[in-house]
Amino acid sequence: MLSVLKNTTYRRLFSAQVVALVGTGLLTVALGLLAFDLAGKDAGAVMGTALTVKMAAYVGFAPVINALVARLPKKPVLIGADLLRAGMALCLPFITETWQIYVLIFVLQSASATFTPAFQSLIPQVLKDERDYTRALSLSRLAYDMEALVSPALAALLLTVISYNNLFLGTVVGFLFSASMVMFTRLPRTEQAAGVQTSLWHRTTLGTRIFWRNRRLRSLLALNLVVAAPTALVLVNTVVYVRETLHRPATDLALALACFGVGSMIVALCAPKFLDSFGDRVVMLTGAALLPVVLAGATVLTFLPPGPGQWWWLLGLWFLLGAGNSTILTPSSRLLRNASTEETAPYVFTAQFSLSHACYIITYPLAGWIGAAFGLGPAALALTFIAMIGSAGAFLSWPRHSLTDAPAVETEEVTIEQSTGERAQRGH
Repeated sequence: MLSVLKNTTYRRLFSAQVVALVGTGLLTVALGLLAFDLAGKDAGAVMGTALTVKMAAYVGFAPVINALVARLPKKPVLIGADLLRAGMALCLPFITETWQIYVLIFVLQSASATFTPAFQSLIPQVLKDERDYTRALSLSRLAYDMEALVSPALAALLLTVISYNNLFLGTVVGFLFSASMVMFTRLPRTEQAAGVQTSLWHRTTLGTRIFWRNRRLRSLLALNLVVAAPTALVLVNTVVYVRETLHRPATDLALALACFGVGSMIVALCAPKFLDSFGDRVVMLTGAALLPVVLAGATVLTFLPPGPGQWWWLLGLWFLLGAGNSTILTPSSRLLRNASTEETAPYVFTAQFSLSHACYIITYPLAGWIGAAFGLGPAALALTFIAMIGSAGAFLSWPRHSLTDAPAVETEEVTIEQSTGERAQRGH
């Protein structure tokens, strides 16, 4: 897997990603402490609103801004987004009102919604070989999992010697490092297809239209919902499981979340071998079949009276939820790559970024509001049904025997995707 790091361009981009992710993790910890300073017992409401603002920026703003910058060179777009993120993080220690948090989070996350899809669509151009690209996806998944594990531990260590306001400086350094690595990296030039200039609306909706026309991407839409259900359960309700239901110490909260991350990391490490042996469909749909079953187990656990054995069951279930998520998330970009060309890749990756986060706007409130109003059991049950619906949609949208969907390149009157599909059908 580490062989892909021999590619200098990818190694620098991956280093930028890792450091920026660690900085983002420090930001999350510092933001929670800031919210507590400003709102006290209402800090949870502040964080919930900030999370909603973040998702709104991802879902509503990402397609528009990426349609505006898609025709621009990648390097200034990535550097500009990093500098904007660093500037917003630098402003956070000076916040005195909760509404200021929401404004800055919206701008910062809008910059992230610009950076992430552009970054992801660039990697297939750097690593042309399918096996190398698969290994890069595994490393990327590991980077996200390590961020979830390393950042809280690093924040806890730093808070022993500095105030939480200084944690924002770690975020600033992370984004500046990311910008510098992009600046000094020679990026591949993207060839822009010749043709008519399309409207902003056409470019904004292009990725979504490509998703709808491609069977595998339609399946990925459903898989996004499958992933969002356990993620919401773990991120929103783990603290309630551990502290309120099982009466475990605060340190066990980190251990439960770590089990979720470790499960994801192990699958990410094994993903290249699994994908080489079984292919995308088998691996991803295995995760789609596993997650509703494990969520059902978590639901049963919540209805049982608390006992000493429940803690170990919780750790095991959280491990399986992390593993199931990774079987879907790690290979997902392979579907995006295979369904796009260099011209359409930014739009397709942006659509995935936006549509996947739209699922969390459904599952986060379900996990939080139903859990608060009716208890953890009904919340877990609702999320289990969501995962079952997504799993059924994934299996139905991705049949075992189907024609390969062609990459989509739209022209003024007809899409190459459609004409390619028609030729393929005539050929078969």
